[in-house]
Amino acid sequence: METLSQLDKNLFENLFVLELANNHLGSLERGLKIIRDHAAVANANNVKAAIKLQFRDIEHFIHPDFKGNSSIRYIKKTETTKLTKMEFVRLIEEIRNLGCIPMATPFDEASVDLCMEFDLPIIKIASSDINDWVLIEKIATTRRPVIASTGGASEQDIDTLVNYFDKFKIPLAINHCVSLYPCEDNLLVLDQIDYLKNKYPNHIIGFSTHEYHDWFSSMLISYGKGVRTWERHIDIDYQNVPVSPYCSLPEQCDTWFKAFIKAREMCGGVSTARRPIDKKEEEYLNALVRGAFAKRETPAGLTITRDNFFDYFYLSIPLHKGQLSCREVMNQEFIVKPLKANEPLTVEHISGNSIVNPDMKLLILNRGL
Repeated sequence: METLSQLDKNLFENLFVLELANNHLGSLERGLKIIRDHAAVANANNVKAAIKLQFRDIEHFIHPDFKGNSSIRYIKKTETTKLTKMEFVRLIEEIRNLGCIPMATPFDEASVDLCMEFDLPIIKIASSDINDWVLIEKIATTRRPVIASTGGASEQDIDTLVNYFDKFKIPLAINHCVSLYPCEDNLLVLDQIDYLKNKYPNHIIGFSTHEYHDWFSSMLISYGKGVRTWERHIDIDYQNVPVSPYCSLPEQCDTWFKAFIKAREMCGGVSTARRPIDKKEEEYLNALVRGAFAKRETPAGLTITRDNFFDYFYLSIPLHKGQLSCREVMNQEFIVKPLKANEPLTVEHISGNSIVNPDMKLLILNRGL
């Protein structure tokens, strides 16, 4: 049976979450075009992408006395971007048809039920809701894997959330996030990734980002630090609607995905064991190893010791096949075949510790010129 940490890795490893910004202005047409344009870029780069919607039960989400209040930005935006259930059905259908994972951030309990009705495989907890325990407990009842952003959260907030999901054995990815829209490069605090990885070693650590100057550098850094799931808001340049600076256009996501591919290539994917050594690298280094050469004619019958080695031999390049080198400790080796001056000392000349091990002898015979 898989452990919780293995489940986390299988679900969240190298997952890109693309959130439709501002609920795509409540336009089904715009939403479908955003999905199609960004899915095309994700598929072209062969990355695992989830496209994320926002769910709100607007009838109850806004207090009756404030409905229609256009002076409060978030109320106006929530009301003007409302979609019907059937419109959400169409968007989710399109996400699945294009090979992406449908996701949502539910902002209330009824919206969690909607996630279940649509059978969404992953649920997101927004930074603003990391202390909303009515909502969090409702999300936990679904038993669905969760990604939580930690923008503005205290250490205790995060500890409590992680411990709660661990208690119920629900897979949880923890996103480093700075909730500034957009976020300047000097405020990204990417070293927080190290903090989260060290504190929660059994969880995938993610990065939910809103920077807008560069789609390459933070990917290289975050991947190198161990981030394995990423999130950005996405949009398109369409119908002369201004695009928010914290949103990514398809061509910018293309750069982002290519940075991920480059980071993965450069990091190599070997972090729990010593890496395999490339044959070319081995040959290059062997060419720099000093071999043992006779200083003078050396008779058979001599026993080489640590104390007398440099009386009879010197170390120099290049190393020859079968030759003993500075890598072998030559002590109590018995010379069975005489050497001429400047002749390489090989395994054929000696009987002793260096050639007792067959693997060691094979290594010596196959390295060098």
